[in-house]
Amino acid sequence: MQATVGDEIHVHGRTVGSAEQRGEILEVRGEHGAPPYLVRFADGHEGLVFPGPDCEVQTRAE
Repeated sequence: MQATVGDEIHVHGRTVGSAEQRGEILEVRGEHGAPPYLVRFADGHEGLVFPGPDCEVQTRAE
């Protein structure tokens, strides 16, 4: 997985009834766009994300 600052990350719910979370990537801490990512989520909290198989990155151009 690769991302750049400003891309959006989508974390899909892993259980029935859990909502998808979306956030903006503020920092890319891995080399060449690799994780981890510092993300600001829609509810305002920020956290370091190590994306798993339930995540996808949408680039600004999409």
